[in-house]
Amino acid sequence: MPNSPSSGQLAAGEREDAQVSRLLTWLSATAIAFLVGIGTKAWFAGHTTHAWVLWSFIGLIALNMLYFASTGNLARQKAGMIIIVGLLFTYLIASGGENNTGPLWFYVFPPLLFYLTDLKTGTAVLLFCYLIAVVVFQFPGLPLVSAEYSMDFKIRFFAALTFESIFCFVLEASRLKARNELLALAEAHEHAARTDELTGLANRREMQNRLTMEFSRYQRSGHHFSIALIDLDLFKQINDQFGHDAGDDVLREFAALMRTVIRQTDVAARWGGEEFLVLLPDTSLLQALTLAERLRSQVARHPFRFRDQSLPVTISAGVCSIAKAPSLDDLLKQADLNLYNAKESGRNRIAPRVRSQENESSPIPSP
Repeated sequence: MPNSPSSGQLAAGEREDAQVSRLLTWLSATAIAFLVGIGTKAWFAGHTTHAWVLWSFIGLIALNMLYFASTGNLARQKAGMIIIVGLLFTYLIASGGENNTGPLWFYVFPPLLFYLTDLKTGTAVLLFCYLIAVVVFQFPGLPLVSAEYSMDFKIRFFAALTFESIFCFVLEASRLKARNELLALAEAHEHAARTDELTGLANRREMQNRLTMEFSRYQRSGHHFSIALIDLDLFKQINDQFGHDAGDDVLREFAALMRTVIRQTDVAARWGGEEFLVLLPDTSLLQALTLAERLRSQVARHPFRFRDQSLPVTISAGVCSIAKAPSLDDLLKQADLNLYNAKESGRNRIAPRVRSQENESSPIPSP
């Protein structure tokens, strides 16, 4: 079967993106409300410049929200939010806010930063913010820096911020580890639910889903497909004479051989016991017969062995195209009937009959 992204992983990623988007929207609305309130308080306290700066950040946050609403680009929404919050905190540290309490708002930044970015990016951005804070604290005479802080405040600020940053880093690393373990576990369960444990092929349930999807595709766009129902001849005798371990070994080896014959777009499944079903998308009946005959010939020539004993393994197959059946049930019934006819005709053959390929190495023609 062709490799494809796990549907569980895709669904988990979509849910997480939706959760992050909702959180950013809520945080943006909350930040706007806080900035309105704090800006208004500063205005009435006579700090008009401070009030206007805070209100200007309201406009930036609103623009970021409108941009996401129009484009749906979550990555840029996160980046925009981080940049805006970083600029706001830089201003609060440089200006001191009201009564030099501006730096205290910086404690909001580490948890937000680690949640919205990966650990490496979050750490790099946080270290850059640390550098800005150190420069502002050590050089209060720089342009645009109007606040001065006591040594006691600086020590307490950096100590508390460092502890919080390490704590947030550890929590986020633990969350990501637990998330990845859960996703891996969910993927393993999903794979087990879709896969035959012995052969590694799709199981009957997965094949039924694939058949339903292919039939819907056929109804929508008219893309024909075929199936081949395959049975290992006299398989019970192998189990009786050589044991069930030999039978299991034959099933595994046949599945591996079948993978080398079918195309990447084909889907092979263990249909039940020693029966296998191959779904052949975009394949006519003649092409399906050609592939089935090639597989029969390969199996007949392949030396199946178990504990240095040669095992007599051949297959019979019933092939049918959707063009010959009005529904999936009829398609499967016709393939089963053709398989029965192949068995009744002497086994080690394909039904309907097709001549052996003169050149078995030639590829199947495109439909």
